[in-house]
Amino acid sequence: MSQMISGVKIKKLKLVCDERGRLMEILRHDDEIFAKFGQVYFTTAFPNVVKAWHYHQKQDDHFTCVKGKIRLVLYDARPKSKTYKKINEFELSLDEPILVKIPKKVYHGFKCVSPDEAIVINIPTLAYNREEPDEYRLDELDNDIPYDWRK
Repeated sequence: MSQMISGVKIKKLKLVCDERGRLMEILRHDDEIFAKFGQVYFTTAFPNVVKAWHYHQKQDDHFTCVKGKIRLVLYDARPKSKTYKKINEFELSLDEPILVKIPKKVYHGFKCVSPDEAIVINIPTLAYNREEPDEYRLDELDNDIPYDWRK
């Protein structure tokens, strides 16, 4: 991977397995990657579906994939950032589980790249505001981001 986008952090996760099943801690309040708690939710995507692009002005996101596999892509559109116009790609799945901290003002999206539905858990630093959503969207293909989801 090229240079990590400024403010992006990765936490390697550990899957604990025994004869009863599996357990994985995702984010703890005493983790270096933790800032504050807003809410926890999950979203899914069917095979080859893209959910992109958007960013937040006020919140950071923390993504992990707990079923299937996704390609998470980040784009730094912050003109004053040291990593302005950089793209980062991550594969998220339980095969090598990680948590990715996505800083505010960084565009992000993902594509399900597994043959089955992918389940993504997000732990944003703010709760969703239904009256004034902190989401700024672009079309997945019709935009100025130099990334092609069709690959």
